[in-house]
Amino acid sequence: MVHGSKASPQDLPSIDKLLRLPSVQPLLTAHGHTLVAIQARVLLDSLRVQAVAGSLQLADIQAETLSISLALGIEERLAPRMRRVLNLTGTVIHTNLGRSVLPQAAIRHLTAMMEGPNNLEYDLVDGGRGDRDSIVEGLLCDITGAEAATVVNNNAAAVLLSIAALAGGREVIVSRGELVEIGGAFRMPDVMASAGAIMVEVGTTNRTHLADYERAINARTAMLMKVHTSNYAVEGFTSSVPESQLALLARERQVALVTDLGSGSLVDMGQLGLPQEPTPQQMLAAGCGVVTFSGDKLLGGPQAGLIVGERDLITKIRKFPMKRALRLSKLPLAALEATLTLYLQPELLTRDLPTLRWLTRTPEQVTATAQALLEPMSAALTPRYTVSLQSMSSQIGSGSLPVDRLPSAGLAISPVLAGKRGTGTALDHLATTLRGLPLPIIGRVADDSLLLDCRCLDDVTEVLAQLATLRERLA
Repeated sequence: MVHGSKASPQDLPSIDKLLRLPSVQPLLTAHGHTLVAIQARVLLDSLRVQAVAGSLQLADIQAETLSISLALGIEERLAPRMRRVLNLTGTVIHTNLGRSVLPQAAIRHLTAMMEGPNNLEYDLVDGGRGDRDSIVEGLLCDITGAEAATVVNNNAAAVLLSIAALAGGREVIVSRGELVEIGGAFRMPDVMASAGAIMVEVGTTNRTHLADYERAINARTAMLMKVHTSNYAVEGFTSSVPESQLALLARERQVALVTDLGSGSLVDMGQLGLPQEPTPQQMLAAGCGVVTFSGDKLLGGPQAGLIVGERDLITKIRKFPMKRALRLSKLPLAALEATLTLYLQPELLTRDLPTLRWLTRTPEQVTATAQALLEPMSAALTPRYTVSLQSMSSQIGSGSLPVDRLPSAGLAISPVLAGKRGTGTALDHLATTLRGLPLPIIGRVADDSLLLDCRCLDDVTEVLAQLATLRERLA
């Protein structure tokens, strides 16, 4: 029954009637009955709420309008939640934005391995069962100089597994200054407990000496643990014991020395003009028995926990029952192999590895990218916002070198207002609109402006192509 221009709940079609509409038949053919029926119910439930509230128009429940609404609902339901974005935050390795971006070589190899069966655990030489670790172990040993290597699904797992396999039920000595907490409340004391080890703290927050470790070692000691404090810095009156000195003590007292590097760069960052970061190669040369580090930070590959070191220790870790639960699956393993292969040609890394390419961009190069966006962005945002070219400071991110900054450049966007009142609302609206674009653009708000740092922008056309949509949505 029709009540003026408003629609009542009784005016709504049944699900069966909606699905029988001629205009809905292409949707059934394309998507199948199950999904279309579910979305039809969702649509009608939503329209019923509007009808009860008296806000539903008869025009909204005509056959053509219902079909369009149903198609849009299906499209939205099928749209992936995980989407590619443009990282203009100024943080190169952004934890919330997926950390390192895979190189093209890794993407190509990953795709090829996913298109059909592969020899993940199959020996092509003798036709028997293979070991998935062998896919990358040789590469890791060649690059780091380790005797052996294994991999798990992230560095937290690498640390947990190493402690459990080498020190379960026994004591692990660690400096109080290295009892770190990183993302997700991952605390070293909790890791020790989860691994079944007994943590023994030595030294103080700011100063720990070799004698502190010496006094703590006893018959129950299984391991000395070093944790690289990659996500914060302690300055002033500080002291810590280098791995080379701990290695001598560990060897003398016959306990393992394990070092967690966290970000784990495989190249000398200083040679690239970047702040120094300890490498697995240096730690192994200093005498560490086991070194753990991440695959998706400074290494520039997929999420993975890499464990390298002495053969007998790596063998114990590899054979520990927990290893199977933490092992790397075929997708990241394929990407990791291709990424590590790039390190066999170190001179080409700043070209082929996105993370190192972005980190080593000069301020002049970044400024040129920002300059190419300045006028088009100004035209798109006028008259509500002003856009200016501005020097900025990028950071490496994901706990790597937290104090150091990289000179960068980008666009500073400010609202045109009579005073400061309303600035926050205007900036939030702009940031939300940028995030809502087909290819979301993520910047950061600071100093009453929205900053778009161009260090990680390879192709300005990906921004330029969306400016018409941006202008339209802001209007």
